[in-house]
Amino acid sequence: VWKMETHISCLFPEILAMIFSYLDVRDKGRVAQVCTAWRDASYHKSVWRGVEAKLHLRRANPSLFPSLQARGIRRVQILSLRRSLSYVIQGMPNIESLNLSGCYNLTDNGLGHAFVQEIPSLRVLNLSLCKQITDSSLGRIAQYLKNLEVLELGGCSNITNTGLLLIAWGLHRLKSLNLRSCRHVSDVGIGHLAGMTRSAAEGCLSLEYLTLQDCQKLTDLSLKHISKGLTKLKVLNLSFCGGISDAGMIHLSHMTSLWSLNLRSCDNISDTGIMHLAMGTLRLSGLDVSFCDKIGDQSLAYIAQGLYQLKSLSLCSCHISDDGINRMVRQMHELRTLNIGQCVRITDKGLELIADHLTQLTGIDLYGCTKITKRGLERITQLPCLKVLNLGLWQMTESEKVR
Repeated sequence: VWKMETHISCLFPEILAMIFSYLDVRDKGRVAQVCTAWRDASYHKSVWRGVEAKLHLRRANPSLFPSLQARGIRRVQILSLRRSLSYVIQGMPNIESLNLSGCYNLTDNGLGHAFVQEIPSLRVLNLSLCKQITDSSLGRIAQYLKNLEVLELGGCSNITNTGLLLIAWGLHRLKSLNLRSCRHVSDVGIGHLAGMTRSAAEGCLSLEYLTLQDCQKLTDLSLKHISKGLTKLKVLNLSFCGGISDAGMIHLSHMTSLWSLNLRSCDNISDTGIMHLAMGTLRLSGLDVSFCDKIGDQSLAYIAQGLYQLKSLSLCSCHISDDGINRMVRQMHELRTLNIGQCVRITDKGLELIADHLTQLTGIDLYGCTKITKRGLERITQLPCLKVLNLGLWQMTESEKVR
């Protein structure tokens, strides 16, 4: 009788590569150091599919980019930039994603030397918190990165409407744009993005995700531009935009592609604004109006009437009570996440209503709801699908937990 000994060294390289693909990045690197057979298998492109290389660019390393190329790695995050950015671009001609987030020393000059010809493979560029970057860099990006789909500019506070005009002129395939805290951007710039200045720029009419958080100069006119031109928009973040008001909600109320709207800390949004949203043709899945001081129980009645298909609703610190909860719960059959932290008027009665009617809830935030007691919480913990319960300031002892 033949007896066959099977050892891991007998495995075909393709099988080894399949096993290695399940390891985390650090372990992928470690298996490559075991022996030549494992090293060869670990260099198979399937092992590294989708991996982002995180690099400190300091001294010259001639083997770095050939090694990344051999493994098929096309996504890179630069953790610190002590060398020229052109070193990366020349070393990785097929780069798909470049993350420079927090590289404070990156300048227009450095970026200008790197982007000197078209880079058709680059789809994702993250420049968030690269605070020295100005409109001049956006000109380079618009000229040479025509296939860009994602551009992160959060915290790039030197960017102006001129930069947005350049983006609107060159980046027609852009799907996601983050302009968080770009404080110089105004309605004119949003008009450029939305194709309102066609003679100069076509606009980014394929945008699906737009973050305008903390862009203080924006008014309701921006929302008018967005509703007219950016008809494919799915996610709009307007949190901390103090210049927008209830009237602006009329423009947004007929954006049928929109499924997530963030109005967190928009101080001028009241029950009237929610009424406008609810009376339109929206099919919103997520709405955040946390810290909007002027929103109360009447908004919940409007939401139940016209936004009843919501899956996620955030009302933290809003002036709502058990009465508002009572007016809402019977219509909200789709609701999965409800955030009512710091809603200090909610009592056990409100929690009982939630437990009786919102049976699909998977998560609820009750942080700082000081009027609730063990009785209400017992009802909430019996929700059949509940996975996340945030109590924060309210602590249950082990003996009180419902088993």
